[in-house]
Amino acid sequence: MATDSAARKNAIGFFLNKGILLSDDILDELTDIDTCSNAYTSLKEKINQERFLVLNKDVSSAMGNRLPSEINWVDLEKAKALLEKGKNPSLYGQFLHYLAAQEKNHQQPPNGVVVLSSATEDSRKRDVQDFVSYFNLRFAALSKILLEHPELRQTIAINKALTKKERENIAIIGMVSEKRVTKNGNLSVTLEDPTGSIRVLFSKNKQETYEQAKALVFDEVVGITGTSADKAIFANQIILPGVIKKEPKKSDMPGYALFLSDLHIGSQKFLHEAFEKLLSWICGESGTEQQREIASQLKYIFIVGDLVDGVGIYPGQEKELAIQDIYDQYRECARLLSKIPSTIPIIICAGNHDAVRLAEPQPMLYNDLAEPLLKLPNVILVSNPSVVNIHSSPTFPGINILLYHGYSFDYYIANVDEIRNNGGYDRADLVMKFLLQRRHLAPTHNSTVYTPTTDKDHLFISQSPDIFVTGHLHKSAIANYKNITLIGGSCFQGRTAFQEKVGHNPDPGKVPAVNLQTREIKVLRFC
Repeated sequence: MATDSAARKNAIGFFLNKGILLSDDILDELTDIDTCSNAYTSLKEKINQERFLVLNKDVSSAMGNRLPSEINWVDLEKAKALLEKGKNPSLYGQFLHYLAAQEKNHQQPPNGVVVLSSATEDSRKRDVQDFVSYFNLRFAALSKILLEHPELRQTIAINKALTKKERENIAIIGMVSEKRVTKNGNLSVTLEDPTGSIRVLFSKNKQETYEQAKALVFDEVVGITGTSADKAIFANQIILPGVIKKEPKKSDMPGYALFLSDLHIGSQKFLHEAFEKLLSWICGESGTEQQREIASQLKYIFIVGDLVDGVGIYPGQEKELAIQDIYDQYRECARLLSKIPSTIPIIICAGNHDAVRLAEPQPMLYNDLAEPLLKLPNVILVSNPSVVNIHSSPTFPGINILLYHGYSFDYYIANVDEIRNNGGYDRADLVMKFLLQRRHLAPTHNSTVYTPTTDKDHLFISQSPDIFVTGHLHKSAIANYKNITLIGGSCFQGRTAFQEKVGHNPDPGKVPAVNLQTREIKVLRFC
C-alpha cells in the first residue's frame, strides 16, 4: 500500500494533469504510475461525461461495468460533501443506489442477447451549432453511402455545378431544402451541400422520376444525375442511399422471437384479458398443439415502446386512466411481465407514452421508475432506437434487429402521397420501407422531436438490419423488403376517444412470432 507522501503526491499530480481530483479514500489504491494509468484508462472507458471531476472509492468500485452517462457528477460530489458535513445523508445513498441499479442493467445480457447500439442520455445544454454539427454529421454519413453507387462516383460539389456554363452530364449529392411546383406543372427542388445550393428541375414528362421527386421530403440526402444548365440541373435520375439486398440470415438452431408493442398498461382501454391470454400461452398453459410447440421454442420477447399509458401525455388523459400514478403503472407492468419464465429475455425500449424524455434517441427507461422491471432477472432495457443481436452461435453470426417505436411515422403518413394514398395508418410497412430507402428513421427535421448528438446520428440506419420492428400505429403489419423482415406491432389497448375522433381503428391483440431457423412468421391472435 502506498502510504508515503511521495506516492500520494505523484498520484494527485497524475490525475490533476488529466483534470480529475482524487478523494483521500482512494489514494491508498494508487500505488505507482502504472496503477494510476490503468485506473485512468478504465475511467475513460466507463464514463462518458465532461463534467466528471472527482474520483473516489465509491465510483472506483462501480467501474466493473459501464457507468451511466446521465449521472450528474457535480450533484453527486455536492451530495458527498453534505454527507461529510452530516447534512442530508440519504441523498448520497440515493446516488449510490442509482449507480448499483445502473450497474445491474449494464451487465452482459443473458441468453444470446447482445446490444449492438443503444444511446445513453446526454443532458448538456444545446445551441444552434449543435444542430449544424448534427446535420453535417448526417450529410457526411449518407454521402459516403451514396458515393458507392456507380452513377455517383464522378460527383462534384454544388459550388462547382453552379459554375457550369455549357450543358453537360453531371452528378451531385445534396440535402433537400425546398420543394415547389412550377407554373408549368414541373417540380423544382433545391438541394444544398456544405458548398452551396442549387435548383434541380424535374419534368412532368419524365413520369417515373417525377413521381420519385414528389416523394422527396425536406432534409433527406439524395444523389442526382442530370444535365447542367445556367445555375440549375435538369434531373434524369434520383438515387437514394437505400439498403442493399442480401441473403436472409437463418439460424442453425431452433427458436422463436416474439414482438409486442403499445401495451398501454394503466389505460382504462388496456386489454387485460387478452394480455393474460398471451401470458398463459407463453407459459405453455393454453393454445393448440402447434401454438404450444411455438411457445416451447420461444427464446426472446421484444416490447417496442409504450409499455404504460403514462400520465399527462395529452389533455384530459386522467379521465381515461385506470391507474393514475405512473409508478403504479410500471409496478403493474412488472407484475404482469414477471409471469413470463425468467429463461426468456425481454428486450424493452421506450415509446412516446413512457416516462422518459420525448426527444429521440430516447434513453433507457429511468431507473427510479423502471426499478420494478429491473428487478426482473430477464429484462434488458435499451434505447429507442437501438440495434440488438440475438441467437448467435459459434457457426452463426446472429440476427440483427432494429427497434424503433415509430413516433416519426405520423409525419410521413400525412406528407407523403404514396404512403397516405395506399393505406396510411393501416400500412406501417410502407413507412418502414420509405425510411429504409432514406437510411434514416426521421430524415425530416420536424418529423420527430430529437436531441442533436455530436458523436453519431442515432437515427441514421448505418447497417441493414435483418428484422426492423416498430409500433406506435397500433396496427399489425408484416412485410419483406430486400430480405429485411418488416414488423409493425399491434397493441393491447382498445379504441380510445381520440382514435374515434380521428377515425383511427386499432388492430389489437395480434402478436407475430418469427421462426429464427426459417424466418417464417406466425401471427397469433389474442383478441
